[in-house]
Amino acid sequence: MTAGRKCLLFPFMILSVTVFCHGKDQFFNDDKNLILPGAYNIPWMAGIENFRTLSLLTFPGAHDSMALYGGPEAECQALSLKDQLRAGIRFLDLKVFGLGDTLYVMHGVMYQHSTLKDVFDTVRAFLSEFKTETVLIRVQPESFEKNTVNEMVRSLIGNDEHVWVNSAMPNMGQVRGKIVFLQKSTFTLGIPLINTDGKVNNKVSNVKDKDNKIMKQLNQATEACGGDNAVLTYSSGTGFGTFWGMFLTPKRVAEKVNPWLNQYLRQFYPNQPRPCFGIIAMDFPGIDLIQTVINLNFW
Repeated sequence: MTAGRKCLLFPFMILSVTVFCHGKDQFFNDDKNLILPGAYNIPWMAGIENFRTLSLLTFPGAHDSMALYGGPEAECQALSLKDQLRAGIRFLDLKVFGLGDTLYVMHGVMYQHSTLKDVFDTVRAFLSEFKTETVLIRVQPESFEKNTVNEMVRSLIGNDEHVWVNSAMPNMGQVRGKIVFLQKSTFTLGIPLINTDGKVNNKVSNVKDKDNKIMKQLNQATEACGGDNAVLTYSSGTGFGTFWGMFLTPKRVAEKVNPWLNQYLRQFYPNQPRPCFGIIAMDFPGIDLIQTVINLNFW
């Protein structure tokens, strides 16, 4: 094996194993090019029973899913939206700014080269190809007229029966092939959402402290799973705006946190049944970390 090149056994679902070799850390990924092994199981939700409610599942998610532009302090993902979905991501975190009759996807003041309609079109195309899947979407209004975002989103989706806007918690069979909205604060479409970090403080001065914080949040998520709300934990963070963490960009935080998160979640694999953690929204997740989260659903 050549230096700098890693080869590992890579699990899919639970039963099949494929050898996947690559040159980057398997838990962190900042490569824009997605390379999936031939046996990669893209429609992983096909293995989830129809009767299982969404609040009893663990979802790999992407924090600030469209934040691919703006430099080191703004970028949170490397893969395009299409590739994130193909890699297994099933929760999208979108900040939007309404201007005129268009909702633009933003990260802070940085436009992310996409409208919300573009996002919906990409997700719909994915769900049309993989009808066993569902994609959860959180929309966070950034405009001054935040209440108008609800109306603009309703106008965008029209009477599409493949979009879940109800507040009732569905089971898997009810939402296959559908977008499921999550509501919080000024966005009022879809399933109510609980954020395990109530203050949504993602500032990181010390990565070890961040690890401990994530651990506490995941414990809270486990306690809240199975109820009438979706539960969300962010593993993302940035040192921007702090003194001690001024050089900790989202990428640098993810580079350190993601391997730790994978190891932390793997300790639950012997457990029967394994705990539910709800949605885990990550920055720069690697394929193996995404699969570790997915495999928590298969006891």
